[in-house]
Amino acid sequence: MAANESDEVKNGAIQAMEPQDPEAPSAEVSGKRQSLSDIFTIFASGAALVSDGYFNNLMTMVNVILSEEYPKQYTASVKTRVSNALLVGEIFGQVVVGLTCDYLGRKFAIILTTLMIVLGGILATASSGKTIEGMFWMMTVARGIIGFGAGGEYPASSTSASEAANQHTLKSRGPIFILVTNLPLSFGTPLAVSIFLIVFSACHQSHYSTVWRVCFGLGCLLPLSVFYFRVRMLNSVLYRRGAIKRNVPYKLVLRYYWKNLIGTCGAWFLYDFVTFPNGVFSGTIIASVIPSTTKDVITKTGEWNLLLGALALPGVFLGAYLCDRLGRKNTMMLGFSGYLVFGLIIGLSYDKITKIVPLFVVFYGLMQSSGNLGPGDMLGLISSETYATSVRGTCYGLSAAIGKTGAAIGTQAFTPIQLHLGKRWTFIVAAIVGVVGVLVTYFFVENLNGEDLAERDKKFRTYLVENGWDGEMGEDDLQALADDGQVPAEGIVVPNKVLAEKK
Repeated sequence: MAANESDEVKNGAIQAMEPQDPEAPSAEVSGKRQSLSDIFTIFASGAALVSDGYFNNLMTMVNVILSEEYPKQYTASVKTRVSNALLVGEIFGQVVVGLTCDYLGRKFAIILTTLMIVLGGILATASSGKTIEGMFWMMTVARGIIGFGAGGEYPASSTSASEAANQHTLKSRGPIFILVTNLPLSFGTPLAVSIFLIVFSACHQSHYSTVWRVCFGLGCLLPLSVFYFRVRMLNSVLYRRGAIKRNVPYKLVLRYYWKNLIGTCGAWFLYDFVTFPNGVFSGTIIASVIPSTTKDVITKTGEWNLLLGALALPGVFLGAYLCDRLGRKNTMMLGFSGYLVFGLIIGLSYDKITKIVPLFVVFYGLMQSSGNLGPGDMLGLISSETYATSVRGTCYGLSAAIGKTGAAIGTQAFTPIQLHLGKRWTFIVAAIVGVVGVLVTYFFVENLNGEDLAERDKKFRTYLVENGWDGEMGEDDLQALADDGQVPAEGIVVPNKVLAEKK
């Protein structure tokens, strides 16, 4: 009786794995729908990821005008609190949404993050209170909500983009992933500064409250612009095949991926420790080196910040070009080395180089560009390729959350470093972090070759089965979806007990 049941299960699995008739109407329609969904998922991922870059870097200029508008109330501690609120929200968002997108699906997580960014943006625009201090607390909470949504975009959008690119165009998956993830994030810097300068000019370089409220409000349009496509998207075929929705073997996950987690978490911590405070406080840094005799310091600061943001963009494209040629690991070490070179150049010659503002901004931009070339481009790509589909969102979210913890600590430590050690030391510390980043990458980051993500799923699944895991992988209604032609039947995973019997 048991043998008959085993034969039936095997036969059912074999039948499920047989290719469907390509002429079948349902398969043709669903195939087109899945292909369109993959394309829209790839490009729509960046529209909300740009929100993270926009809202983070918007504070670069908002900090300047809030200090002018409220010189007594907007103290250093309040400035740090408002700036850090988004980072703290991102940490929670990355962990929570990372788990959510593995358990409930990529689509659900992406819709949730979009709504949170829009809600937070509306509340930030409407920030008010009985006192100025109360207004800043409302702004802090609103930026925390934005951060939760923007942080959730990392695991939700990035895993979706990686899986869709893997399904649609495997050979160019790495460059495509970078161009729809880190490019929008980096583009958020010049976009935020450009919008600020336009609004500031439209308000005749006054009406500061109107300026920052309009800038916050415009940030809501970014995720809303692709909300329709996100509602219409499908979960990736990789997710449908590889999801583990109950009894996730986290001990086995840690045992299998512990070294990779040290690499992605550690490198992301170091990268964000440098890049975020240097981004958030770049307006303050540049304003401090502009001659006191300059008229309209705010506009000049914005213009130099725009140049700084533009100089950081070439690194994104160079990293996308090198990721397949040098490899992910070598490209990341090259980028961390740029922190060492440019950090030391600026730090050791700070007193002289800051007297020539254009030269200072160029070297500052080259340091930021090297960060984009290496860890900025590679960390998301490596985190999306290293981990199996069933835990990709969780491990990606955890790595990004540790990174944002580094950003929060770096932002908190930035001002004390300047006050107690001197402004040059913020760049010398960046150089030191670059050395540590190279070492962490060399010893703990896997040298990936861009293989099919489905192959990594199979290796992980085999490891789980060999270590006694007997859970289910794939969505509950996967066979029904295959019967309806909504997923390719040849990709259905055979149940664990069948694999064990075949062995």
